[in-house]
Amino acid sequence: MKKVAIYGQSYSISAEKEIKILLEVLEDNYIESFIEKKFYNLLVDGNILEKKYPTFSSFTDLNASFDLMFTLGGDGTILRAVTYIRDLGIPILGINTGRLGFLATINKKNIRESVDLILNKEFTIQERTLLSVKTYPKTEVFTSLNFALNEVTIARKNTTSMIGVRTCLNNEYLTNYWADGLIIATPTGSTGYSLSCNGPVISPDSKSLVITPIAPHNLNARPMVISDNTTIELTIDSREKEFLISLDSRITSVPEKTIVYINKASFKIKSIIPNNQSFLQTLRSKLLWGEDTRNETNL
Repeated sequence: MKKVAIYGQSYSISAEKEIKILLEVLEDNYIESFIEKKFYNLLVDGNILEKKYPTFSSFTDLNASFDLMFTLGGDGTILRAVTYIRDLGIPILGINTGRLGFLATINKKNIRESVDLILNKEFTIQERTLLSVKTYPKTEVFTSLNFALNEVTIARKNTTSMIGVRTCLNNEYLTNYWADGLIIATPTGSTGYSLSCNGPVISPDSKSLVITPIAPHNLNARPMVISDNTTIELTIDSREKEFLISLDSRITSVPEKTIVYINKASFKIKSIIPNNQSFLQTLRSKLLWGEDTRNETNL
């Protein structure tokens, strides 16, 4: 590992100690660090950096010469970092300085240990599926950033009334969900918004997607797991003239009757998992599955 990118939230410093440790470890191992420009300016204004670092500002500033991108924050930070990486194939390693953290799994107390594991090639690469979105008529907001790592969500806008989401899978009609909205989640997103709406947890290596209604009025409507090769077509019926569509943290208003097409994206995001981490370990820790005292004898 010779060259890395570092990305953090640019609106506040919540990881002063952690960024110092990370930069120190990288410098000790003669690794060149590029810091995202807005985050860099925040660190400079806070007098946190002891020297100057090269920066990057957009997707076009990065290329395949970068071995890794470190993120400091929570899962939302990783979702934003993905908009810089896109299809470049740069692996991501998230250092969790946020709250829950299913994606940013590296404990901020284990930065040195985790970097050492990476340098010693004691890790695995986990490829994560993304969703690609197109609309008819075309929605300009999503022209270049028309992908999502977690989920695509359709939701009502300026109304307390439910909306109807007519859903077709591979050109075959499934149902019309009458609800506050509908979530199409990847395995990565299955532990996010979809989970809070009673969706299932899906292993990251599963070749599946999950359709999860939000507060459905159809009382027999349940989350549905489908193949990630499925083409999904959604048409929205609403009392309002617009509805909301979000791709991870990016959201826009779309006119009613707009048709939304969702497919598996043509590229994947590479997530680095050090050998001291695993998806099942993360589930036990984050969802407190190991808190039942009856499990103690089996550990």
